Amino acid sequence: MSALEIGLVLIGFLLPLILLGLHIGVALMLLSFIGVWLMRGNFDLATRLVSLTFYGGISDYIFATIPMFVLMGLLISVSNVGKDTFDVAEWALRKVKGGLGVATVLSNTVFAAVTGISIASAAVFTRVAVPEMVRHGYQPKFAVGAVAGSSILGMLIPPSLLLIIYGVLAEESIGRMFLAGVIPGLIMALAFMAMILVVARLMPNAVVVPGHQSRIEHTETIVSAARKLVPLAALVVLVLGGLYSGYFTPTEAGAVGAAGALVVTLLRGKLNGSNARQIIRETGYISVGILFLLIAAGMYSRMLTMAGIPMEVGRLIGELGLGAYGFLAVYVLLVLLLGMILDSTSILLIVVPIAAPIAKTLGLDLIHFGIITVIAVEIGLLTPPFGISAFTVKSSLDDDKIKVETIFLGAFPYVLIMLAVLALIALVPATTTWLARGLM
Repeated sequence: MSALEIGLVLIGFLLPLILLGLHIGVALMLLSFIGVWLMRGNFDLATRLVSLTFYGGISDYIFATIPMFVLMGLLISVSNVGKDTFDVAEWALRKVKGGLGVATVLSNTVFAAVTGISIASAAVFTRVAVPEMVRHGYQPKFAVGAVAGSSILGMLIPPSLLLIIYGVLAEESIGRMFLAGVIPGLIMALAFMAMILVVARLMPNAVVVPGHQSRIEHTETIVSAARKLVPLAALVVLVLGGLYSGYFTPTEAGAVGAAGALVVTLLRGKLNGSNARQIIRETGYISVGILFLLIAAGMYSRMLTMAGIPMEVGRLIGELGLGAYGFLAVYVLLVLLLGMILDSTSILLIVVPIAAPIAKTLGLDLIHFGIITVIAVEIGLLTPPFGISAFTVKSSLDDDKIKVETIFLGAFPYVLIMLAVLALIALVPATTTWLARGLM
């Protein structure tokens, strides 16, 4: 067998191994090891590749970004900043039809700017927004759909763990990836809010239980609302302002953000011995898991290059005459299908090492390509049967009457909006590259 044939056979084994329960990182490393061994006919060379990958795979300073932003997100999640943000948005939109749905999206948008983890957003706002919406007569399906749908903003609006992982895999600047996510994230958030307002006006029974009359009373004032938003606004300005002005590197921005989140959590009296240990433990679990996956992806990428797979696939696309947009259409469809059975990180690890070199050969900007990839991957968080955001909402709910099927149905309009925004961004690259190329 040729090196190309060996590589293709091993790729064919990858998905079945994952579906059988083998950890994605272990599967990538195992198949990469076997691939190098068979292609070069040298067991010692394959062993040396493993050791070199482990030693050099995550030794770069930039990888410290991951635990810093994870720690910041977890600290913010326990500080009640999310609840305060929702309270202020609820007060500001209390007279708007569907206002609590818009408040949920708006809160998730702001919260995303300091967490970078969709699952954290889903967990926080399930506990904060869903009970409040149900209490005021909103349909349960609409309530859980709004939370699940808008939670994906945490992986698009910077800082975002998926943008960091893509930047590492595609060897693109993480700072530029963060900048590239700003405009698409805002477009997505505005599209979600517009959809809620239109549905609330044209199909009010889909939003509010028929015949229910509820007035949202608040004792908030402009001063008290502003006071509640100060901690979050300060963190956003500190982290993103320092990063985009060039004053901080992404790693330094993560460290400053984690320190700022710690101060906020301490000042609010939300940190104690028990949850401090849990936060440190979860930071370690999440960070080590991601870093191990990146090591495995590095080895997988080397094996693919050795087999010549990206070059061969690129040549095949050229012969078929698909062009850049034809390739994008096929690629997005593949990612959407994978999103139904795999988690976001696993999809990136599998497809980016193959697709990024091809995209570059076809003249696509890898930053633009990265945002398209992340949006397509994020749609998988809302689609059955895997749909991890939907399952996070379900596990965070204190209501057995709401089934996971209800959450998927409630989130479906958001999937349609995401597909429309994805098409817009694919056709208008400037939505991603204007800030990324212009400011850095």
